[in-house]
Amino acid sequence: MEKTFKWQMGTCVEIKASKEQGNVIGRAEYQNSEDQYLVRYCGGDGRAVEMWWAESALS
Repeated sequence: MEKTFKWQMGTCVEIKASKEQGNVIGRAEYQNSEDQYLVRYCGGDGRAVEMWWAESALS
C-alpha cells in the first residue's frame, strides 16, 4: 500500500508553537512513530532554519 503523507513536498505549513511558516522540503515515515517533516523557514531571529518536525507540531 502506498504511503500517503498529510503534506506534500513544497507545501507551506505553520509551526503550531511559534506560528512561523515554512515549506516542506523533506518527509520521513517510521514504523513506531508519527511522520516527520523537514521544514525550511525563517526563524523569529531572522535566521534561515531547516528542522525536522513531527506531524502533530504542524498545521
